Amino acid sequence: MTDVSLPRARFRASLGQIWREQRVWLTSCLILLALAVFDPGQAWESAGFAGDALMRTAPYLVLSIAIAAWAGATGADNLIARAFTGAPILMIGLAALAGGISPFCSCGVIPLIAALLAMGVPLSAVMAFWLASPIMDPSMFVLTAGVLDLEFAVAKTVTAIGLGVFGGAVVHVLARGGALSDPLREGVGNGGCGGARVRAPKPVVWRFWTEAERRTKFGKTAASTTVFLAKWLTLAFLLESLMLAWVPAETVTALLGGTGVMPILTATLVGVPAYLNGYAALPLVGGLIDQGMAPGAGMAFLVAGGVTSIPAAMAVWALARPQVFAIYILLSLSGAFAAGLLFQIWVSI
Repeated sequence: MTDVSLPRARFRASLGQIWREQRVWLTSCLILLALAVFDPGQAWESAGFAGDALMRTAPYLVLSIAIAAWAGATGADNLIARAFTGAPILMIGLAALAGGISPFCSCGVIPLIAALLAMGVPLSAVMAFWLASPIMDPSMFVLTAGVLDLEFAVAKTVTAIGLGVFGGAVVHVLARGGALSDPLREGVGNGGCGGARVRAPKPVVWRFWTEAERRTKFGKTAASTTVFLAKWLTLAFLLESLMLAWVPAETVTALLGGTGVMPILTATLVGVPAYLNGYAALPLVGGLIDQGMAPGAGMAFLVAGGVTSIPAAMAVWALARPQVFAIYILLSLSGAFAAGLLFQIWVSI
């Protein structure tokens, strides 16, 4: 009995590992397989749609990959550490700006935040960076301009910085009243891999190609970023093709269209559970706007989903105490709604 069950257990473990590592690609394949079985015509249309969309965005993909690889190879992300010195009000503004333009990956932000809080950096400045960072980065800006348009990309960048300043200011006022004196959960705050950047930031090497180690890092970062963007955008374009084929435009218009407050409020709330990934959400929102969704609702959806997506929210929950998590969520949703409302007013002028 043991001889038979052991290979089965190993087989199940191998399948589980493959799913964990390749679940995005496998999901895309399963979608196409299901379409091939139940709707072969749509399978060909969706595959063609995804291929054409990837070709259209290829120039932006190449540029965003180059930016990400350059930031990793040169060590430009070390410059972010300099935003957390000075008076509290100045730190809030600089931290929001750093978060809005930072090239940090998702695995690097959380350890850095833990290190900053453990070192005594005010929660107001950290919250400003925390709120702004998931919304925009250089790669996201390039892709947003390509998939949507430049005006939307600039507005989303301003939103990221504005939300960071707003959140940091609110937390600063609360902290002055004696609240939020111990934001980290017990046992959190050893600094992790991000702590060294703040404690001893290394100089940036702009001519990274002169060092073999940095050239290797550039290549590895470019390769990993290419795979990351390709798998998420392939899934996103497949979903967009199905949305365009199966979701009536009048339904979208009725739910999220128009210029009133309700479409923006709905998009803010829907953005939390419906959000896939910062890159994957762009073509989906583009398709919804083409079907009649209000631009302000699209902005609210992207901002709310980016800051309060399940991975980001889980990271905040694991790192911070419940009251800090609650403030984070409230600031995210209120800021997303305000951003959507202001953007809708702007495009309507």
